Amino acid sequence: MKYIGFISLFALLLSISCVSNERLIYLQNLENQPEISEDSLVLYAIQEYRLQYNDIIDVQIQTNSQDMNDLLNVRPPQNRMAGGGQQQMGGGDVYYMTGYTIDLDGLIDLPLVGSVEVRNKTLGETKNAIVAELKKFIVSDEFFVRVKLGGIRYSAMGEVRRPGKFVVLQDRMTIFEAIANAGDLNVTAKRDEILLIRQYPQGTKLHRVNLLDRNIVHTPFYFIQPNDQIYAEPMKIREVGAGENVAQSLQLFITSITAAALILNLVLR
Repeated sequence: MKYIGFISLFALLLSISCVSNERLIYLQNLENQPEISEDSLVLYAIQEYRLQYNDIIDVQIQTNSQDMNDLLNVRPPQNRMAGGGQQQMGGGDVYYMTGYTIDLDGLIDLPLVGSVEVRNKTLGETKNAIVAELKKFIVSDEFFVRVKLGGIRYSAMGEVRRPGKFVVLQDRMTIFEAIANAGDLNVTAKRDEILLIRQYPQGTKLHRVNLLDRNIVHTPFYFIQPNDQIYAEPMKIREVGAGENVAQSLQLFITSITAAALILNLVLR
């Protein structure tokens, strides 16, 4: 009977201290949700991003005059950092010095041109607004304007392996790419209750995102936006302090039993 009780206790501890695969596997076809087969084509319903306060945009203007180019651009294009890639904020932000940050009034301040209203505009609409202002100073129509986002800035916090603020030099990024860039989630992260903090023109909203559900690809949260904050909460198992798998749980259990035996041995002497 003593051994049966010991085995039962051991089995109970294992059952409550291990995280099942169902709570770890991304993009599952969950019950009571529309099924998405692995070979089906998923059409994205992506709304074009509209610029907001604190966004940074990269504006390059080219004319036939090198003197005019030097005047209109913060830095000559050949001196800009080339290539894509990604970096953490701690390593510096390439566009912080060369790009244009949208202020509280929704304006950017361009050399020669002055202030241009860009808040709530798409990149295409922003380009048109800049071109319209340039035509007031440049008689010839022979100039080129390119407007791009100065990368996607976001934060990953909580149960991620490498929390921090990141800058990714591309125009579009999924939430899975963002999490992978932060080293992926810890085993103890609540993958079905990720908190996504997103900025809107009117303010900030908090959204719950289920990474286990394959239907996330149909939601507005599949692609992250500039200034998104991703927070992964811990499971209750973190409070227990149990291992992340059977091997760790077994090691923890044996260590606990050994410690308890040593304490009893000292007390009963």
